Amino acid sequence: MDRRSFLATAAGLLVPQTGMPSRTLRSDPFTLGVASGDPSTGGFVLWTRLATDPLGGAGLGGMPSRDVDVGWQVAADERFSRIVASGTVTARARDAHSVHVELEGLEPGREYFYRFRAEGRLSPEGRTRTTPAAHLETPLAFAVAACAHFEHGYYTAYRRLAEQEPDLVVFLGDYLYEYAPNGYTALSGKRVRSHSPGKCATLADYRTRHAQYKSDRDLQAAHAVAPWLVAFDDHEVENNWAGPVSSTGAPGFDRRKAAAFRAYYENMPLRRDSLRGAAIRVNRRVSWGSLARFHLLDTRQFRDDQACSDGVRSGCDERLSPGRTLLGDGQWRWLEDGLQSSGTRWNLLGQQILMTHRDYRAGPGRDVNLDSWDGYAPERVRLLDAMSRTANPVVLTGDAHMHHLADLKIDFDDPDSPVVARELVATSIASDGDGYRDRAWIADSLAENPHISYIDQRRGYLMARLTGDELSVDFRTLDHVSRRGAPARTSHRTTIEAVQGA
Repeated sequence: MDRRSFLATAAGLLVPQTGMPSRTLRSDPFTLGVASGDPSTGGFVLWTRLATDPLGGAGLGGMPSRDVDVGWQVAADERFSRIVASGTVTARARDAHSVHVELEGLEPGREYFYRFRAEGRLSPEGRTRTTPAAHLETPLAFAVAACAHFEHGYYTAYRRLAEQEPDLVVFLGDYLYEYAPNGYTALSGKRVRSHSPGKCATLADYRTRHAQYKSDRDLQAAHAVAPWLVAFDDHEVENNWAGPVSSTGAPGFDRRKAAAFRAYYENMPLRRDSLRGAAIRVNRRVSWGSLARFHLLDTRQFRDDQACSDGVRSGCDERLSPGRTLLGDGQWRWLEDGLQSSGTRWNLLGQQILMTHRDYRAGPGRDVNLDSWDGYAPERVRLLDAMSRTANPVVLTGDAHMHHLADLKIDFDDPDSPVVARELVATSIASDGDGYRDRAWIADSLAENPHISYIDQRRGYLMARLTGDELSVDFRTLDHVSRRGAPARTSHRTTIEAVQGA
């Protein structure tokens, strides 16, 4: 008996025998892999979604219209010889046959393995873990990733991330892109593969697009290796949307946004209470013992519309208006309370858009990106002031499609303004294709922005190691994603020392 047959036989224990004949799906329903997320001291969320044909069935992945019972197991060892929890959950057709299992009651600070079974078929195994007990300062290895346009490149960076076996993955937005095939005009090179037909607008569209992305084996490997903390940016709905405002002015944006949120929940390892009618909550906190608290932000749902019609431009006084908000009043109070009450050694803000000031014009004058924190400058000052009273704050960021390492200051124009925190910006997994190293352009950008010390335009991710004394960060890059198999290298490394007693 081969290993998979043995596992399939053992997995027969997962589903109670009812005496009724088993209905068997015609092909493997686990084509989208497995995932886990939002770990706690006693558990985590386990996820899968059944799809026999990921792009088939008007967003339903080729599945029948009936519900399907799915068994699950959690084991203390990779061979599943020590089962610690098991059960059955119903994958409902109305939820695109997605499954979310929320576990508690497990041991803190340890590794677990999990798998699913549906109608005689067994899923791949996943590896996950619980967070350490609240009083323990247990070291943490975590990865940071963002921006994975399916057409622009293969997901080799996900594969390299998985090979490093982090304890946790923090994903900061643009997990997918809503554009129709070849709809993203910024790519200078050739598409390596094509989006599913049409621009995403309906629930079926978003479900199909998620399934297409999830069918990638390199992405599946990254999900299976560790629990994820996920938050969206704009492209999970529409480019540069802001609160209730569509960037394209298309009618029915509220319906489109609700469809995108529902599909996002169905395809991510999120807790059930994150989906709230037509809205979704992704701002939340996860602590890693007494070592670190992650504060995940939502920089889309609650913001005011971009100033001066958006874009990268100069001379926009509207962006300096004190009343403008990016976080919204409710999220701001939640964040301020979380920063003030945190008793951990480190406080890590996971958010989507460049927080540091960035002047895109070389020489006199100033061009800023109004979709980033530069478009909401007074609220940034308020946030940095709050962070200045927080123990060892670090900002983790996506969106920019380039690695950045920056000092965050309340006054970026004052060389003597103290550094409040460091910002670590992860380049994209695939968006914008292979990337490059334009050394002259980088030199000009660093000279124009002396608080930024490193920029790299290649694809990749961040790999970080956190202890009570320091945060060590490798900026990982790949030379190409237009072909499979590129190695990942550390192109830059930085160490942030903890301020003891902070």
